[in-house]
Amino acid sequence: MASSAATAEKVAEAPKPIYLKDYTAPDYRFAKVVLDFELGEEVTVVGNTISVEPTFAAGGDPRPLFLNGDPTVELAGVEVNGTALDASAYVLTKKGLTITAPPAAPFELKITTKIKPQENTELEGLYKSSGNFCTQCEAEGFRRITFYQDRPDVMSEFTTRITADKAKYPVLLSNGNLVDSGDLDGGKHFTVWEDPFPKPAYLFALVAGDLGMIEDKFTTKSGREVALRIYVEEHNLDKADWAMVSLIKSMKWDEDVFGLEYDLDLFNIVAVDDFNMGAMENKSLNIFNSRLVLATPQTATDMDYSAIEGVVAHEYFHNWTGNRVTCRDWFQLSLKEGLTVYRDQEFSADMNSRGVKRIGDVARLRMAQFPQDAGPMAHPIRPESYIKMDNFYTVTVYEKGAEVVRMYETLLGKDGFRKGMDLYFERHDGQAVTCDDFLAAMADANGADLTAFKPWYSQAGTPKLDVTTEYDAAAKTFTMTCTQSTPTTPGQSDKKPVLMPIAVGLLASDGSDMELTLEGEAGAAGETTKVLRFSEASQTFVFTDVAEKPVPSILRNFSAPVRLSTDLTQEDLIFLMANDSDQFNRWEAGQTLTRALLLDLVEKAGKGEELVMDQAIVDAMRNIVNLAKEKGADKAFIARAMALPSEGELSEMVVPADPDVIHAARDFVVKTLAKELKEELLWTMRDNTSEKYERDGESRAARTLKNTCLALLSYLEDPEIDAEAFRRFKTADNMTDQISALSALSGRADCVEREEAIDAFYEQWKHDPLIMNKWLGLQAGASLPNNVENVKRLVDHPAFDIKNPNKVYSLVGGFVGGTPINFHAADGSGYEFLGDIVLKIDKLNGGVAARMVGGFTRWRKYDEKRQEMMKAQLERIVKTEGLSENVFEIVSKSLE
Repeated sequence: MASSAATAEKVAEAPKPIYLKDYTAPDYRFAKVVLDFELGEEVTVVGNTISVEPTFAAGGDPRPLFLNGDPTVELAGVEVNGTALDASAYVLTKKGLTITAPPAAPFELKITTKIKPQENTELEGLYKSSGNFCTQCEAEGFRRITFYQDRPDVMSEFTTRITADKAKYPVLLSNGNLVDSGDLDGGKHFTVWEDPFPKPAYLFALVAGDLGMIEDKFTTKSGREVALRIYVEEHNLDKADWAMVSLIKSMKWDEDVFGLEYDLDLFNIVAVDDFNMGAMENKSLNIFNSRLVLATPQTATDMDYSAIEGVVAHEYFHNWTGNRVTCRDWFQLSLKEGLTVYRDQEFSADMNSRGVKRIGDVARLRMAQFPQDAGPMAHPIRPESYIKMDNFYTVTVYEKGAEVVRMYETLLGKDGFRKGMDLYFERHDGQAVTCDDFLAAMADANGADLTAFKPWYSQAGTPKLDVTTEYDAAAKTFTMTCTQSTPTTPGQSDKKPVLMPIAVGLLASDGSDMELTLEGEAGAAGETTKVLRFSEASQTFVFTDVAEKPVPSILRNFSAPVRLSTDLTQEDLIFLMANDSDQFNRWEAGQTLTRALLLDLVEKAGKGEELVMDQAIVDAMRNIVNLAKEKGADKAFIARAMALPSEGELSEMVVPADPDVIHAARDFVVKTLAKELKEELLWTMRDNTSEKYERDGESRAARTLKNTCLALLSYLEDPEIDAEAFRRFKTADNMTDQISALSALSGRADCVEREEAIDAFYEQWKHDPLIMNKWLGLQAGASLPNNVENVKRLVDHPAFDIKNPNKVYSLVGGFVGGTPINFHAADGSGYEFLGDIVLKIDKLNGGVAARMVGGFTRWRKYDEKRQEMMKAQLERIVKTEGLSENVFEIVSKSLE
């Protein structure tokens, strides 16, 4: 009975979900907020003076005012209109402060709190990092600073005063314009910041520290001169230039493409080492994880440069899509994040190779979002409920959300999409709105019926699209029959058909694009890609005047986020690889070919049958590699086309998934390709090796292709290749080449050069924590036998710090998401390691722990023995006393 009672009590104490259906507007608005921070070494005192206005009709009964809070915040005083409240006039709980009977007319509320940022390991609210004060308030961190209506639909004008020791914290920053500053007695100084644009508390920011600065300026199209400043630690000033270049490019792009200008005279970026996220778009004061600001060719890879460019743009673009127009509630998160991801993807496509960028974005979607859509954490881009909002900063909300936005553009065209965006800002500037408001703006601006598009916001799961085709030579018609369905997901079994744009081209026998005319529609002269509006469970589309049997190019540019199956033959796919004018579908044809081969070999390996390579795949890959010999070849695309589907992607297509069998099948294919294409790979690698490092697009593409060839050759386990990789490691004059050579050696257990290279890299870069993240991640994801023991040793290495999210993501995340055969080791050692480390991290930072425990969510995908071991870890975690809400939500949903 005692055990049963204890279980009942634990269930009763379990965190309760918050539901979208329960949304109600606030009873009070906060017109103005004045914050006063006294930053101290032991205690920080926060004064919070709010101009409160009831939103309900005058003359009614007083309504309680609830202010969110946190147990780490000490309430030091509450005043209404200058009079201290008696303790009987309010109720204080772990969740917040309720003023039971506030005035029914506008009043001034002053709250004084005391906090200890130096003890804040959650890195939410105000915390200290490397001796600097820093904030992170999205989603619900502001309540760890003071008591407040910490919800996005409470938008206020903020004035912030910061007082601190001048010698320790010479830089004091907050949102908006600097309106006052000066020195004070006792070696202190102050600044006052005023933000004229109403914002929710999640966009509040404060930074105080000893930082260096680089500065530039940008003149907007209307003539406003904006001071641009990036703050980093003094010794990193030489690494901030690329972030500044990226910022200026993104400001210009947003003006050119969307007509959106920056609206203040100052824009600041600050880089900090300890940060849960990538970056944060706080109004005029963006705070970044250092890894997404700091870069030189010697310390950052080409991929790092691309990531910095994209994320700097993303946070800047939020100034309009997120700040000027924000979310009514957190269920609408994709309103700002999906839209802004789409915008940063388009920016990066314009700055680089559009086709290669699209391929990379879709590859990420399939690797991370499709599995989420098929697992226990599946949720729509607008979720129906959550326990801890931090858990819904997901690839579904962001990346799938961006695909939903992209479909508007595909359906309405670029001009139609721009008209919708213009109307959206015209209607909603300065407001907190919903996804429905965005859809309405798109529909109204174009006179379009988008009713059938709405289920994209409310349905979880990845739709399946099946296309069958038929050519009638006598009638000269080509018929496509499309069928759609969406699998059942947790809590959703009745799925509706959705409106999806299917971009289609037809290729003639000479590889050229045919002009297209769709039955019942007037054809546009020269139109070679047609967007089909597919909104029923099944629909047939007929192309007329088709002179010969075509090869269809279906779902061009991945025009809808679906799983596609077609009746294309192997010969059709090889033809598309060679001829399709749509770069994405050229790549996709190769992926479809190799995916089919790999799945067939996985089945054979599972039965213990002999594995035999399909020569047609070898020849197709040889043709891809040899494209590098052509003048003007797109080498970045060739490198992408050489990449095979990952073990993780394959595991999503096999039930039950056996990581050992999948690894064996893929390893066989990679080694066979490396052996068969050795001469071509060696020639391509050497032909694309330059003596001098350059950062232009052509040089970056050549480096990518060269290092892709080296990675493939490393599977040969050839001493000559190992020696070549080690030579390249030692002579590399840039991080891209050095880390690529090290990676080529990292999975070679019996290679003498491996240990020497790993040790040499550490000695060279141990002073740089960001580069040490690469060192940790590379070892964690290696396919060495029993690599879990190496990862355990690295947990105790000086290069690792369990309190730093970047270190955890690199080592623990690198192990879980790296090579499945080690995390899914048959003896359960990988699972045991993750269970242990999650519980340790959870005591420090529940948000980071929740990201790591996600490695267990797909436990039902695997064989019975692995299921039992993973489930045992989940049950062990959920029974742990004091578990954070973040981890509890992920684990409990995984066990449902």
